[in-house]
Amino acid sequence: MKDPTRERSDILEILTDAVGLLTRSLDVRVIPLHGAMLGYAIQGARDKNGVAAVKGGIVPGNEKPHPAGPCDFGVDEEIARIILTAMRFDPGIRSAATLRCSRNMLKVMESLLLECTSFETTGEHLGISTMDWGVASCCKAGVPDVCYPYQGRGNESTVLLFGEDPIDVTNNIIMISNRIISIEL
Repeated sequence: MKDPTRERSDILEILTDAVGLLTRSLDVRVIPLHGAMLGYAIQGARDKNGVAAVKGGIVPGNEKPHPAGPCDFGVDEEIARIILTAMRFDPGIRSAATLRCSRNMLKVMESLLLECTSFETTGEHLGISTMDWGVASCCKAGVPDVCYPYQGRGNESTVLLFGEDPIDVTNNIIMISNRIISIEL
């Protein structure tokens, strides 16, 4: 049986390392206006207090991104809900990130052979948040590598990347970011 205190400490250490990799390698053009999110859940997490994230997200700086705050548990409800929803379909998928989405980003992701699934953002979903419903609708056949909302013009769309841990997610983000440098978003 794993020591819960040790697991939480390990989660924070791995997440902090992944954030360090991103801040050294991420192209700021892939960061959404509200910041990029990255989170990692403990095994069997049931609420946001079981999910560690970057407080305030990863935001653009002077040519290099930086974390707005430290990594901690319970600090980002949105990324926690995204991860917890994915975990309902595959408990091994315990990490997720958000990035800015564009057609070119999706082309790059598909060229890297990442499984990309979209969901419609219109309609009523009986009191369930659109993001929770959208992630669940993308995961019916298993959790994809990438999930994104299909939105009309005028809305900034955010793409979600999933993985077993934040290093896995970060490696995909870095590969995407490196290919984005050579094309327009």
